Amino acid sequence: MEKIISYPISVIYYLLFGLCLAVFHPIQWICLNVFGYQAHKKSVDYLNFFLLRCTNLVGTRYTIENRDTIPTGVPIIFVANHQSMYDIVAMIWYFRRFHCKFVSKKELGSGIPSVSFNLKYGGSVLIDRKDPKQAIPVIKGLSEYIEKNTRSAVIFPEGTRSKTGVPKEFAQSGLKILCKYAPSAYVVPVSINNSWKMVKFGFFPVGLGNHLKFTAHKALAVKDYKFEELMEITEKAVKEGINEYKQV
Repeated sequence: MEKIISYPISVIYYLLFGLCLAVFHPIQWICLNVFGYQAHKKSVDYLNFFLLRCTNLVGTRYTIENRDTIPTGVPIIFVANHQSMYDIVAMIWYFRRFHCKFVSKKELGSGIPSVSFNLKYGGSVLIDRKDPKQAIPVIKGLSEYIEKNTRSAVIFPEGTRSKTGVPKEFAQSGLKILCKYAPSAYVVPVSINNSWKMVKFGFFPVGLGNHLKFTAHKALAVKDYKFEELMEITEKAVKEGINEYKQV
């Protein structure tokens, strides 16, 4: 029944979602090329604010836990499970004071209004998942960027989205590079719940009435841990905060 009801609502939803992307694409270009980074960053923040408001039309609610415990004035490495594109939209807005930059697949760097522009020019990096060697210097560059500018990187160590909410095995290489070249950073594990339900029917129609929950766990200073210990603590914190993981 939910799927049937969602069809007409999803048409309206995607029209408004697409309109936001189309409107903010030239706004981003003007902000970046005329006014610089800070203006462009604001335009991206408010793009994602309006995208979140679009999701409210399909009954989506958001809860962000422990956001105030995240350290400020230091580089941050957010390590989260990945369930859908809505993970990114929510993190850009709700964690906006941390200037989130993403490690994304190169396919997202072209063809998507607003999204591709921000990924290419907003400080995020694009990697070829078929060429692990190419990713090393790219992620190293992101590490140095957040270290120099006191910003944050977001990495999804699963490498791809979980379609059922159950987390996949975490890969270590990306986080290891980030930690090595951003030694003053803090790693913040983040557990994401129910985002996968937005796309449980695929791209269309949209899942209705979902409560997306983002939980930030204790921040871990990179300098205080050996990487193997840091990785173990981070993965455990993320996974133990995921509902589907607890039920396995």
